[in-house]
Amino acid sequence: MRKRAEPGPREHDGFGAAPLDRDCRLKRLRIGGSKGTQGHSNQDCDTKGMKRLSRRYGLWSRLRMCLIFLVGLYIAIPFLVKICPAIQTQLVFLNLVRFPYFIDLKRPQDQGLNHTCNFYLQPEEDVTIGVWHTLPAVLWKDAQGKDLAWYEDVMSTNYPVILYLHGNAGTRGGDHRVQLYKVLSSMGFHVISFDYRGWGDSVGSPSESGMTYDALHVFDWIKARSGDNPVYIWGHSLGTGVATNLVRRLCERETPPDALILESPFTNIREEAKSHPFSVIYRYFPGFDYFFLDTITSSGIKFANDENVKYISCPLLIMHAEDDPVIPFHLGRKLYNIAAPARNLRDFKVQFVPFHKDLGYRHKYIFRSPELRQILREFLGSTEPQQ
Repeated sequence: MRKRAEPGPREHDGFGAAPLDRDCRLKRLRIGGSKGTQGHSNQDCDTKGMKRLSRRYGLWSRLRMCLIFLVGLYIAIPFLVKICPAIQTQLVFLNLVRFPYFIDLKRPQDQGLNHTCNFYLQPEEDVTIGVWHTLPAVLWKDAQGKDLAWYEDVMSTNYPVILYLHGNAGTRGGDHRVQLYKVLSSMGFHVISFDYRGWGDSVGSPSESGMTYDALHVFDWIKARSGDNPVYIWGHSLGTGVATNLVRRLCERETPPDALILESPFTNIREEAKSHPFSVIYRYFPGFDYFFLDTITSSGIKFANDENVKYISCPLLIMHAEDDPVIPFHLGRKLYNIAAPARNLRDFKVQFVPFHKDLGYRHKYIFRSPELRQILREFLGSTEPQQ
């Protein structure tokens, strides 16, 4: 029998592992064929890979912790507001936000009001409020160097007076407020503006009742010095709530103002809080009314313009910009729709003036309207009850 030939020795044993061996030999060739160098290279590769994984894991871990923190904070804030109502009160008033900063409220001339006198009134024993009296522009030369007594005397001359009630945040020296004073002054109005207790350099703790009492005190101060001149009340934003509170009280005691002007008003503080852009992240939070709106009400803050206008007996002008991002336009329109058919207002002019969104007046720039002068002249030109 013929013997089967024995297979000869193979030069390349383990052919199935050739790709790995070739790769290893290629690595050795590249780095000079040193075993020690090869081991060092593999170790470097492993170390770099571990570092990359470690960095990725660390970044993801930080992002996850940040996300958990934000979610926890989001859930915790409603409970904090409910436990500590003072937080919600501060969010409504924002009286500690006193921009523009670093202005001296004792020097209105620094804001371009060189015919304005600064003084202080004391509505209650522990309350002091800062007040500005801006004269009609035609009297600015006569006003130079004059004291408070002169300003009080000149208020009885033949010029109407506007009591201006500003909104939350800032002071009576806020830029958009100063610009409005200048417009009204140029039209021949005395303008009396002040900071409620707790605002600006006024002393006291803010509250709806306290703000209303401050406004009442200033109104009475004006009436004691203005003679037979008309006195109008102008409220802006949160100041519209103070204004309707004040005018309702004045009408109940049968001393109504000659007209009420509401700029960018709302219906009531609950509807305004629910419509405010800051509330958008919580608007659909379970229990939004309980945690936020009920907390405002329980703090004694209502500013119920929609109720107050039913008890007002004087001409009413409402102005609102369609692009108002703070108090939605539809709330001003809704307030007008409530006021227009009100029984107490049926004998008085009630007017709503919208400003188109393309004008860009937003929440606080209606004073820029070239039509404002004509609007006020036409409205205030007939402030007697219609026969």
